[in-house]
Amino acid sequence: MAGDGRLNHELLPGEKGPQDACGVFGVWAPGEEVAKLTFFGLYALQHRGQESAGIAVSDGHNITVYKDMGLVSQVFTESSLESLHGHIAIGHTRYSTTGSSCWDNAQPTFRATATGHLALSHNGNLTNTHELASRLKEIRTNAGELFPDLGNNATTDTDILTALLAAHPDKTMEGAATDELPKVRGAFSLVFMDDQTLYAARDPQGIRPLVLGRLERGWVVASESAALDIVGATFVREVEPGELIAIDEHGLRSSRFAEADPKGCLFEYVYLARPDTAIAGQPVHAVRVEVGRRLAKEFPVDADLVIPVPESGTPAAVGFAQGSGIPFAQGLVKNAYVGRTFIQPSQTIRQLGIRLKLNPLREVIEGKRLVVVDDSIVRGNTQRAIVKMLREAGAAEVHVRISSPPVQWPCFYGIDFATRAELIANGLTIDEICRSIGADSLAFISLDELVAATNIQKDRLCRACFDGVYPVELPEESVLGKHVLEGLERVDSQMTAMDEVIRRP
Repeated sequence: MAGDGRLNHELLPGEKGPQDACGVFGVWAPGEEVAKLTFFGLYALQHRGQESAGIAVSDGHNITVYKDMGLVSQVFTESSLESLHGHIAIGHTRYSTTGSSCWDNAQPTFRATATGHLALSHNGNLTNTHELASRLKEIRTNAGELFPDLGNNATTDTDILTALLAAHPDKTMEGAATDELPKVRGAFSLVFMDDQTLYAARDPQGIRPLVLGRLERGWVVASESAALDIVGATFVREVEPGELIAIDEHGLRSSRFAEADPKGCLFEYVYLARPDTAIAGQPVHAVRVEVGRRLAKEFPVDADLVIPVPESGTPAAVGFAQGSGIPFAQGLVKNAYVGRTFIQPSQTIRQLGIRLKLNPLREVIEGKRLVVVDDSIVRGNTQRAIVKMLREAGAAEVHVRISSPPVQWPCFYGIDFATRAELIANGLTIDEICRSIGADSLAFISLDELVAATNIQKDRLCRACFDGVYPVELPEESVLGKHVLEGLERVDSQMTAMDEVIRRP
């Protein structure tokens, strides 16, 4: 992943680990180069999604959207940013959790409205997409020509939500949002705008992060506080769960569309967020170090060195060394310039495996008993390759310690894990996983110890991927999943084709 180099789960060519949902950014700042501010904000959020990137800018009368497939640095050039004029901008960097990875599904989404234009960026995943899509279809059917489709080919929950917000000819955008957002279920941190106003909203559970910052001449909203830092904005506060914020020439207004029932994502602290971000007042790096300390106390091991799997395993490894008194060392060197690539490796290169991105320091680890600290195990393929590589480099023993509990359940709120069948911890005991990856011992921190390290009450965290307790009710399985809207489209097209056959003379 470009940006902060957290490549733990993509060290093997073709291996897919937990994918971050998306990163959103918005700015209202007359007199500033808002497109460039948004570019740098997205650059700071690149770790949250690497499939596509986009920026929308308003000059008060019109909205211009520029988006494409690829990393932020690949999509935008100096000239493209300079062509985006205005005083309001929103941006998005995407990993797809609903809808395929294609240009049509890149964000920000766009719609014409009865009074102007709307652009929207979304981090999260809606769980009642099927219901929203059905309601939108009914609105379109009743409205006829008054509700043009604009030839839109997107198949995302975000596009459905954008269309619903645009479908209120008798209301302001603020009024439309107040009407629609209480009907939306799941995880959503939204940054959107009409021609003259910047908006931000967060689901009642506050599952995905969203923060508000102040510029000297404006305001910023972003997925993580680290993005505020990079554009020189001062952190003000988090956008509250169930809150709608509007920012325009009259200042900042706040209203509430739902009661807050905080259930922040626990996995943000484990892996998703940048270490230099704070969530719910807790510095992520400090939490990860504390997790490592607690892991050392809960599952001690007699060893010579503690080494991390770079990069997201590093803070917990530091904490494990502090908690155990075992020296910390960098035993694995990562190629700093290997980010996500869209070039598929050939079979010959694939056989090099993990060495494309990691290489052991033989002089550090040879003959040593190692504690290898990683943030999580999803399929187990990466850890298996690392253990094998360390043994080949002369490690006497390899003890693996994981700074999260076993991931046993899929996420429906914006993280694209492997399917439940593919999650190694779903089908095997810890001893069986240990034998599978070839380690001398394996231990995961307990859920209670992980929660304790965050300093947040357990009932205010979403822990579903670890304990299967989903804070937002889920619909039946047939209307869940990444391609649910594409499935609906196929059903609709089949029904239309059948109607045509029936009507033929």
